[in-house]
Amino acid sequence: MTKLTGSQVAAEGLTGWAHLYNGLHTRVRSGSFAAGLALVDAIGAAAEEMDHHPDLDLRYSHVDVRLTSHDTGGITARDIRLARTISGLVAEAGLSQSFGGLTWLELGLDSPDHAEVAPFWEAVMGLEHRKGDYDEEVADPSGVLPTIWFQQSGREEPRQRWHPDLWVDPSEVQPRIDAAVAAGGKLESDAEAPSFWVLADPQGNRVCLCTWQDRRG
Repeated sequence: MTKLTGSQVAAEGLTGWAHLYNGLHTRVRSGSFAAGLALVDAIGAAAEEMDHHPDLDLRYSHVDVRLTSHDTGGITARDIRLARTISGLVAEAGLSQSFGGLTWLELGLDSPDHAEVAPFWEAVMGLEHRKGDYDEEVADPSGVLPTIWFQQSGREEPRQRWHPDLWVDPSEVQPRIDAAVAAGGKLESDAEAPSFWVLADPQGNRVCLCTWQDRRG
């Protein structure tokens, strides 16, 4: 299977799904644990039949679904097919799905020498080293903890070392910027938009809002 580009995924016109980092995400409002469990069972049966398995997070009021093809490190036609199947199961169950409010979190560590610090974070958090899309990173094989990636920086002080990368759907970027500015923050840079925007809180701590747009893969 070939990894699809962001534009190719968008061209599929999936309703209720967001392309966040290297996966498709949706949230199904189940309304009860029992209804959510029944949906998980139905998704599990369909996934077994297709031999392609999603990550499912069952909560009292909703079920979160993430689809990715681990062999390619991204979204493939298998994920598109399973997403359509899951949307059909959601509709059959009389439930609703959307990506509103969903995010995918990564942590960026600015360091003048990531080879010096990466082994520490790999060890203390129980992560494993891997080559990411853009640089070295340490990641949780189970996908529970956020991935930590390392960004080259200078040694000048004072400097911010950590910053969150929040992956959101493109439609959610401007509302989040507006809300952040209203809460006392500021938009520091949109030079790399629509790949990412840099915001800062009132004390200068930065965060990046990231989307799939205008990226290599």
